[in-house]
Amino acid sequence: MTRDLLGRHRAVLPEWLALYYENPLEITHGEGRHVWDAAGNKYLDFFGGILTTMTAHALPEVAKAVSEQAGRIIHSSTLYLNRPMVELAERIAHVSGIPDARVFFTTSGTEANDTALLLATAYRRSNTILAMRNSYHGRSFSSVGITGNSGWSPTSLSPLQTLYVHGGVRTRGPYAHLDDRDFVAACVDDLRDLLGHTRAPAALIAEPIQGVGGFTFPPDGLYAAFREVLRERDVLWIADEVQTGWGRTGEHFWGWQAHAHNGPPDIVTFAKGIGNGMSVGGVVARAEIMNCLDANSISTFGGTQITMAAALANLNHALEHDLQGNARRVGGLLLERLRAVAAQVPHVREVRGRGLMLGIELTRPGTDEAAPEAAATVLEEARAGGLLIGKGGGHNTSALRVAPPMSLTVAEAEEGAAILERALRSI
Repeated sequence: MTRDLLGRHRAVLPEWLALYYENPLEITHGEGRHVWDAAGNKYLDFFGGILTTMTAHALPEVAKAVSEQAGRIIHSSTLYLNRPMVELAERIAHVSGIPDARVFFTTSGTEANDTALLLATAYRRSNTILAMRNSYHGRSFSSVGITGNSGWSPTSLSPLQTLYVHGGVRTRGPYAHLDDRDFVAACVDDLRDLLGHTRAPAALIAEPIQGVGGFTFPPDGLYAAFREVLRERDVLWIADEVQTGWGRTGEHFWGWQAHAHNGPPDIVTFAKGIGNGMSVGGVVARAEIMNCLDANSISTFGGTQITMAAALANLNHALEHDLQGNARRVGGLLLERLRAVAAQVPHVREVRGRGLMLGIELTRPGTDEAAPEAAATVLEEARAGGLLIGKGGGHNTSALRVAPPMSLTVAEAEEGAAILERALRSI
């Protein structure tokens, strides 16, 4: 059955639409932190549909909200008043930390970042954007143009002029040998020098933790230090929270809060986990920025009643059950367990991350040379052991990505770590 589906997939879908595994997997249903494939095999899910299943598979509150809303009305567009959309916007504006916040809903993180770029360039009357090396921001024409990871940027054409800043990867590059304080100072000096050679950019867009880049991140406070420099030139700060938002990092509700001593970003984008699998993205910004557009705009599918009802139920569940706290506690245990395992595996260069957002970077032993074949081996062996994980990284996808639903239990964390240990030892 799966082989037949694979043949049909290849016959009608693009070659560049990637599939995991030598024998691709068809997931048919899920519950909690587990999913099942078409052959009836059960897996512990440590990737959650690329960090999208934030709370749990088949979460009753979300399923109930979707069912009840579907029985009333599914969609009407933003041309009409929409109670679920207003209610969710109120909640997000409140938790955003942005004063006088306005919220616009989209269908994905790509579209959210696209909207943020539109707002920033229109507000600042500049098409120059600062982005981080090793970054990823989506697959639209504009977001591909600012992505600092060549493996995910299929064209050099872009409506924007993009300048890339150093600092998103702590343990590689020209400043890797410095301590945290000197690393931040060197990155700030690099940014200041860059700004001295260009017209004032519209904004800096940055992921607090680089997702597709392999869950890499700078020392705390880097973006706050950047912001002091950016303010001198009236350059906006866009925090891409598509993967880091809603408490996944454990220590903070938003990833930007690790860099927060001088206030929140001007614009925050979000998606993935908030919908728990429903297609929800969005942008939060100060009213003066959000309202700067001087032309008509709507969203046909952004903010539909059914996706808003699901996201509201999901966010309420996450807040009421302190899933941020669970991500901090269980994620901390999982991180230490994986670091203990990694110390005995020569291919592991680094285990990094926060909360339930952990990366394991693999290299050829004794070198800094990427080992994508080792990452592929671990991915396959983990699946054979009943565990689904992801991969990424700016160095030939040689980083494993671990991001379970935030309701992960200690017992499940131990089970997954044991499977990962066997998979890593199989390299």
